[in-house]
Amino acid sequence: MAAPFLVLTIFFFLFYLFFSVHALTGGSSLSVENGDILVSSNGLFTAGFHQVGDNAYCFAVWFTDQLTTEGRTVVWMANRDAPVNGKNSKLSLFKDGNLVLTDADDRYIIWSTHTKSSSLFELQLYDTGNLVLSEGEHILWQSFDHPTDTLLPFQNFNGNTKLVSSRSSTNYSSGYYKLFFDIDGILRLQYEGPVSTTTFWPNSEFSGWLFQSYINGQTAMLFPDGLFKSSNGFIAFTADSGIVLQRMVRIDIDGNLRVYSLIEHLRRRKWIAQWQAISHSCKVHGICGPNSLCSYSLDSGRRCTCLHGYKMVNSKDWSYGCAPEFEGCRPEDDGFIELQQVEFHGNNIWTSLNYTIDACKKDCLNDCTCKGFQYSFDVHKGTYHCCLKASLHNGYQMGFNYSMYVKLPKTLLSSFHPETFKKSNLSCTGQIVTPMLRSYPKKHVNKLLNLMTLLGCVIGFIEIIGIVFFWYKSSKHWITTTEQSYFPATTVFRKFTYSELKKASRNFSEEIGRGGASVVYKGILTDNRVAAIKKLKNTNHQGEDEFQAEISIIGRLNHMNLIETWGYCAKGKKRLIVYEYMENGSLAGNLHLGKLDWETRFNIAKGTAKGLAYLHEECLEWVLHCDVKPHNILLDSDYNPKLADFGLSKLFDRDRIKNSNFSTVRGTRGYMAPEWVFNLPITSKVDVFSYGVVILEMITGRSPAGKQQRSDENEDRESALIEWVRDLYRSKEVSGSGSRVESWVEEIVDPSVSGTYDRSTMENLVLIALQCADQDMKVRPSMKQVVNMLLHQKMTDN
Repeated sequence: MAAPFLVLTIFFFLFYLFFSVHALTGGSSLSVENGDILVSSNGLFTAGFHQVGDNAYCFAVWFTDQLTTEGRTVVWMANRDAPVNGKNSKLSLFKDGNLVLTDADDRYIIWSTHTKSSSLFELQLYDTGNLVLSEGEHILWQSFDHPTDTLLPFQNFNGNTKLVSSRSSTNYSSGYYKLFFDIDGILRLQYEGPVSTTTFWPNSEFSGWLFQSYINGQTAMLFPDGLFKSSNGFIAFTADSGIVLQRMVRIDIDGNLRVYSLIEHLRRRKWIAQWQAISHSCKVHGICGPNSLCSYSLDSGRRCTCLHGYKMVNSKDWSYGCAPEFEGCRPEDDGFIELQQVEFHGNNIWTSLNYTIDACKKDCLNDCTCKGFQYSFDVHKGTYHCCLKASLHNGYQMGFNYSMYVKLPKTLLSSFHPETFKKSNLSCTGQIVTPMLRSYPKKHVNKLLNLMTLLGCVIGFIEIIGIVFFWYKSSKHWITTTEQSYFPATTVFRKFTYSELKKASRNFSEEIGRGGASVVYKGILTDNRVAAIKKLKNTNHQGEDEFQAEISIIGRLNHMNLIETWGYCAKGKKRLIVYEYMENGSLAGNLHLGKLDWETRFNIAKGTAKGLAYLHEECLEWVLHCDVKPHNILLDSDYNPKLADFGLSKLFDRDRIKNSNFSTVRGTRGYMAPEWVFNLPITSKVDVFSYGVVILEMITGRSPAGKQQRSDENEDRESALIEWVRDLYRSKEVSGSGSRVESWVEEIVDPSVSGTYDRSTMENLVLIALQCADQDMKVRPSMKQVVNMLLHQKMTDN
């Protein structure tokens, strides 16, 4: 038995040695078909093509030692969201210094380092697991700067990087969980699911010293002895700290952050978690989705269950949660079921002390936004707490000393049985997600080559040359046709010809808007849609490929409070963008005419906030508008607001917030945040500032750039509008009593505002706007927080 095993071992060693290299130089490549690999000099790490699905491969780095029970331990991937074909794909290091991953005979560029070099350079896999493209001592690019879901010892994690979990154990594409440094320098875990986004670690239970802010030095690192620490004061020790082992930090598919050590036990080696951020798996947000409950037992593990009266939205993915099987909100027809020892993390409408349970039920029944309430007893204060919930997210059952009351129609109350609810057998130990598969067009040349293999000598050399030539010409035509028809095949976004838009706008005869960078014309497309056609000025600095790439990203943005982009035209120096036409023009024009009543203005404030929140936090790219003002808020036929004019927008990956460099100041005087003046980092808070100014303008009817605007040399101070409102608010405070003169709101409200308004709601809206327009960017809330504050305002009459 020993001889065959020895022969087999030698065979695999020679195979591994033959196909492995230690460096890649300019002009060379690694092929997926040949199984080419790079190996670190210590043999600990391997880089090559890792299979992730049926005929789908990703270029990755993994531990060379493959564990029999777990397979490869992959620590980095270049193209996790876009696998390549198992044939004719390769990683090439071009002679200009660019490292490129191509798919299917170089027809698709899937990934690239975008590097350049005129000297000698090479690609090496270091002993640390770092894949490095270097030019002598100078590093051009390294994989440690672009982690996927794993950190290795001494790999620097900073404010420009993030860890993103895989979708599932069989799908390596980007999942719903990420580890990142927030704007205050705090290391956080966040859930970005299909329904909601929430940050869940660290929580308020941590001591204050964990929340030290180090804006100029955001960094975290894993050390070989098991210490994992970050610059904001967070320190974690593994259970086996001090022992030098192979270790890694990973954000797992269940959203938990863990430090793993490679342990040998009973002659078998496996990765064991020696530390984790969340002790209880049900406390990880998004595990079961909204309107569901997570429970855990040692026998069955973690389980998800829909609340009584709710049903699962997606039978293959608990992230979508559950939807109600009932409709409407009628206080006289609703009641409550009690869930003992249950807590939900959701939007709290309000929390009150010393409240009876009957009063709590009454308030929830009379509020259609209330989905239920938490009722608990504070042993320290000796009072009961009532907390109304506007949504039921991240529910879990853990042995709390209080109950959750869920509002349901009375017709469903009698069918509720707590025992049945506790014994639910719906398991969510691993989300079922279809593995990423990728289809590829079969090339006609493959069929011809197969046919010629069968025919052999019948087809001569001349015919082969003719067929190859024919295929080359036809494939180029096929690629061009495919590229031109890509947008209309997948979305309504398309590329227009200049003649089409010239005809649609009747030779650009009806001008409907004009700005410093563009002129907008009204047009009617061939499908009878009324469009706004924007002709851009000064486009010499931007090439057609760059323009097409940026406008295609904008075309994929989809939100009810964003102008829908239908297409574009790029011909020579001509750049045109086609939008949907808005019947009621801009907010600026309507404010000038005094046409908007109070309810409409309040709805515009909410809709604009939702649109900005989507740009900042919900879409795939991180988008700054950079020119939020009434002229760029358009109103449809029902006066619903839609953000427009992304000509001054800036697109980023979400993890590149700290690198938001602008070559020029952007925006409009009066609405611009002080960061532009002081050359501070530009973040989403510049849009928050502009939004606050717009809200104040809607309330007061005064322009921020009016006659009270300060001169340029004092531009670092607050604008006249903000200063006027803030001074008036402060001056109306009555010393000693803590109350305010009731008429202060009336003094700032635009006299043209028709319709009654609730004084308390108006005062809160002013305070929200002032907080948004604060000089200190750290004081300003995020747009998501603004949306939550506005949704909890009540539209009532005096």
